[in-house]
Amino acid sequence: MTYTYRPDTVQIDIDGAPRALRLTLGALAEMEAAFGGEGFEGLAARLKAPSAGDLIIILEALLRGGGAPLSREALAASDLDLASAAAAIAAAFDGLGGKSADGPEAPGKRQPGETEEIAARKASRETPLSAR
Repeated sequence: MTYTYRPDTVQIDIDGAPRALRLTLGALAEMEAAFGGEGFEGLAARLKAPSAGDLIIILEALLRGGGAPLSREALAASDLDLASAAAAIAAAFDGLGGKSADGPEAPGKRQPGETEEIAARKASRETPLSAR
């Protein structure tokens, strides 16, 4: 899989393959529609305590935003660590606007959800990333 590194993209491994998560306006709209169209306030409330089904919906939307879509059925059947998934989702939301939860990105600092390869490329300011 080949993709270009973006500061608002988070990597997650699903079934042993790296996939990109990215929070886009389309991903937000997809989540909002899946959760009943309650608007941003309703979406924010739902995201504070998501169910397992909610996590699958969120991952589906973020994967589509990252350019590597998987269906809900494929996600439900995948080999995916719950703690890693939750951390990657949080990192995708933290990446909104190029900032982490701790403030602006520190140059060379590995962000949550980043692999060593992404952190090294980011530090050297190379943008193309290829899967091995």
